[in-house]
Parts: sequence; structure tokens; C-alpha cells
Amino acid sequence: MKNFQVIFAIVAAVALAAPRPDKPIPAPAPSYGAPSQRSFDHSAEVPAILRDERQMSDDASSYNFAIETEDGIQREEFGSAIDDGSAEGAVAQSGKVSFTLPDGQQFELTFVADENGFQPQSPFLPVAPAFPHEIPQFVLDQIEKARREDEEAARSGPRSSGPSQGYD
Repeated sequence: MKNFQVIFAIVAAVALAAPRPDKPIPAPAPSYGAPSQRSFDHSAEVPAILRDERQMSDDASSYNFAIETEDGIQREEFGSAIDDGSAEGAVAQSGKVSFTLPDGQQFELTFVADENGFQPQSPFLPVAPAFPHEIPQFVLDQIEKARREDEEAARSGPRSSGPSQGYD
């Protein structure tokens, strides 16, 4: 009889938890990614392109482009093939992008991308904080002690190359 009660309780719990046809299950809201078609504002005007210049060399070893829109977005880039034999099809690039932030500040970022990697520069990029605290005195004392020991070892001359001492 007890087994029957347990089975009945499980069946009842499953039945109560099952979705009911009279209550639709809402779709989960997206939490990241591009805007869905439902939330995209199709009535917003697309800014006009004021400048769109693109050039490529005849041998396709270099290129440049410059784009500017009426809302102040500007993008320029220059690129040329790296011909040092290190990587097939490698390109060195440099350029800049600028636009107006919502608070009215002008954002500008310049960059170089070459065999040394991507190197952006902008006052808007985060800067690593200064060392978070002062070095404790006991650490400074240990550093000084090690320095003195190194000086003493240097004054006493080179050590013998025989077996180490202390493990007899």
C-alpha cells in the first residue's frame, strides 16, 4: 500500500508540473547577441554615406579605404603585403576610426596591425591600475638581505665546482 502512495504522489507531481494547454509558455528572452527582428527599430533613419573611397593596387599588394557618414562616423584604413617570407598573404595595416559618443565626446582610435600584433591607441582605452598597495617593509628587508648576500658572494670569489656541502 505504501508503494502505491509513493507512485501516486510522483504521478500527481508530474501532472501538476506539466504545461497546461490553456496557459501558453512564454518564449525565453534573448540575453545576448544581435538584436532580434522583433526589437530592431525599422523606422530609424539610416545615415547617409558622405564619402566612400576604396583603392587597391593593380597587383593587389596594397589597399586603402575611407568612409564617412552624415552622423560623424569615420573609418580609414591602409594595408600592404608583408613580403618578408614569414607568412603567406600577411598584411600590415594601419588606420583609425572615430565617432561621437552619446555624451558628446569625440571617440578616436588609431591602430597598427603588423608582425608585432594589433596595437591600438586611444585615450579611451583602459589603462592598467598602478600597483594596488605599497610594498610591505618585511619584503623590502628581504630584498635588501638578498642584495647584501649577493655582494658578499661576489667579493668572496667563485665557488669550487666540487660536490655541494651540507649533505654528508
